[in-house]
Amino acid sequence: MYAVIKTGGKQYRVAAGEKIKVEQIAAEVGQEIVIDQVLAVGNGSELKVGTPLVSGATVKATVVAHGRHDKVRIFKMRRRKHYQKRQGHRQNFTELQIAVIAA
Repeated sequence: MYAVIKTGGKQYRVAAGEKIKVEQIAAEVGQEIVIDQVLAVGNGSELKVGTPLVSGATVKATVVAHGRHDKVRIFKMRRRKHYQKRQGHRQNFTELQIAVIAA
């Protein structure tokens, strides 16, 4: 069984037992969270698609860790104008362990 969930402005396809990295969630490590924005639930060849959300469907997950992704380097330059700008960014994430998909 799998589900398509929406969190942090992004959509993820998840199944029970998977670990995923999502945008940072304000929760303690070890805390169980419930994601109720479920867009679709699939089981084999059967697929239930919401309009826009599947009513009554939830995904329970446990917060495993918080961290930061690798640095993304940004370099801007205007040719012949003596302009160069260097910048870096590290995005925060929360790692989740998917426990149960309840449809």
